[in-house]
Amino acid sequence: MSRRPRGLAELDDFDAVFGALAHRSRRTILSVLQARGGEMTSKAIAARFDCSWPTTSQHLRVLEQAGLVTIELRGREHLYQLESDRLHSVAGSWLDRFA
Repeated sequence: MSRRPRGLAELDDFDAVFGALAHRSRRTILSVLQARGGEMTSKAIAARFDCSWPTTSQHLRVLEQAGLVTIELRGREHLYQLESDRLHSVAGSWLDRFA
């Protein structure tokens, strides 16, 4: 299988990250993770929102697919960890185009 050209891969990264950031709840999840030291359990994240668990779970899945969070299983808990380097790398490279 051939790899995507660098420019197209970069556009895919932009689409994934900015698509994830397009929803207020996902931006809030990232902000809360940052404020809480970069990691929280799924239960603690869900407790901060009025929406159902399936809705919160879908938001977390979008963030994971965009590479903005990773998940670590600790015992029976899922620990979500912020990937701020990914956010800075992708968003920063896009913003640098306008400097």
